[in-house]
Amino acid sequence: MSRTKIVIWSLVSAGVAAVIIGIILHNHHWRPRVITIQGAVIRGDDDTRKELPVADANITATDGVSTATAQSDANGYFKLRFQGGVWPDQTLLLRFSHPDYEPLDMTLRTGFRSADKELHIAALKPIPRQDTENTNQKLSVVSNIRIRYTENSQNEVNVGSAVRTFQVVNKANVPCDHKLPCSPDGSWRATSTTISLDAGAGNVFRDIRASCIAGPCPFAHIETSDLENDGRTLNVSALDWSDPATFLVEAEVFHSAIASKVRLSYPVQFGRTLNFTLPPTQEGVSIVAEVDGASMVFPLGPNLYLSWATCTMTNSGEQKTTVYRCELKPGYRF
Repeated sequence: MSRTKIVIWSLVSAGVAAVIIGIILHNHHWRPRVITIQGAVIRGDDDTRKELPVADANITATDGVSTATAQSDANGYFKLRFQGGVWPDQTLLLRFSHPDYEPLDMTLRTGFRSADKELHIAALKPIPRQDTENTNQKLSVVSNIRIRYTENSQNEVNVGSAVRTFQVVNKANVPCDHKLPCSPDGSWRATSTTISLDAGAGNVFRDIRASCIAGPCPFAHIETSDLENDGRTLNVSALDWSDPATFLVEAEVFHSAIASKVRLSYPVQFGRTLNFTLPPTQEGVSIVAEVDGASMVFPLGPNLYLSWATCTMTNSGEQKTTVYRCELKPGYRF
């Protein structure tokens, strides 16, 4: 075979191979694309109950050319979008760093399974601390820990009953002649009377009862019974199309007020960390504890400051439960 034929055959083979590769790439959607990488950063520990979330960890993804960064939140969650074009079977380097932990590198290989669907869990190893735990210095003991907080609720207290009678005066058997008000069938002249009751400032009516108690009650009835001013005012209307009828109105009066209750709960302790949750209605959170045998109260305040621990707070779930996590500072032990 001549050199010219060899060159031509090589070019044809290369072209066919390129077409085949193009078809394969097209069929498998192998195109460079933007991917989203998400996961969680936790503290590595043999006891999974002590694998606490690591906040403010720095995460970097790189393919050697493009780079994307993110930071973990209070729950250790991170999410980053890698803008560089990612090809199949390409290797990305994920690097995790935090001042209190040893750095960690993870490799992510792209392929047929989308990296968007994978969850990447980085368990960081804490850097050993040269604190009082590693010396002969005596550690302060924190014990008998309770969580104290105030919970407010709207309460209604029954403060009495309202009783009122009224009479509707009418004359029986007087034709209506289309002069309102009339009896329900339109035959007889009727009289309508309305009274109002006031529960007083800060009070509301509940359990309203109104009825005819004297006179030709079969020919009289209560027309309306409604509340105004957020339940403070009660209006009752009665219609009578016979002789005078007497009505009785009764209702319970409730006083609405905010009640505050002091509650206690107990945290769960794992290693050097204690955890507790509080309802969204809580206020004035304090930690009651004994430090070296002396009972003390430690208000957390908005900055979550404790002299003997570092605390964080997050909201979790649809109930918006507040999750607190406090880790002992050097020099203290439970």
